[in-house]
Amino acid sequence: MNDQVVLLDRPAPHVARLRINRPDKRNAIDQAVRQGFIDHLLALQDDAQVRALVLGGVDGVFSAGGDIPSMLGLNEAQARERMRHIHVLCRLVAGARVPVVSAMEGVTAGAAVGLALLGDRIVIGRGARVLFPFLKLGLAPDWGQLLTLPRRVGLPVARRLLSDGDPVQGEEAWRIGLADLMCEDAEVMDRAVALAGTLAQLPTEAFARMKQRLNQPAASLDDELQREETDQAVCLLGEDFQEGYAAFRDKRAADFIARPGAKR
Repeated sequence: MNDQVVLLDRPAPHVARLRINRPDKRNAIDQAVRQGFIDHLLALQDDAQVRALVLGGVDGVFSAGGDIPSMLGLNEAQARERMRHIHVLCRLVAGARVPVVSAMEGVTAGAAVGLALLGDRIVIGRGARVLFPFLKLGLAPDWGQLLTLPRRVGLPVARRLLSDGDPVQGEEAWRIGLADLMCEDAEVMDRAVALAGTLAQLPTEAFARMKQRLNQPAASLDDELQREETDQAVCLLGEDFQEGYAAFRDKRAADFIARPGAKR
């Protein structure tokens, strides 16, 4: 068995995939898994070939969540250091300039839900289960979920999911907007890779600027209009707009990958 706890491969053109590889622990996330993600994400930032990311796990399971035994016996300094390490990964995923698609296969619990919510799209299996075990463990939700979950499903639904702690089945997750796409269980990873491949065709600069502003909403309309001015000034002068306009003029689909200077 591969002894790497996070596997990196490239299942489609311009798509990198990171999968948790701890099948004996149902892909539970410990310090080594977090560091594996961090190391790969930092390296992929400089890879011009990568225009989309897929996150998932091996053996048909995304992750059983945080590795609970590794949380025991911590003093305050250690607890804070653990959270700071988590937050390094959270910021890397949320701040990725390329689209991030998460494949919710089998079970997705706790920390793994938070990881998925930091990305852009979620694909879930019809028979999958999503778990929010924090309060049952005497813990507050973490991995940014008190921000990201209400943004996805609304505050009342988020409050119910986190307080009740009941499993959310795949169909309900899709119905309430927790997931963007639902499919048969055996198709989840393939559909996630295909979706990432489609998103990889988007203009990277415009997407990255849009994503940053969605993740960090402006405090006022004036602030948003100022950010809009800056972003659009850059995009209007960029080669992606030239390609987009040429495609519009020629009545064809834009090809932001093949144009000169694009990330290929």
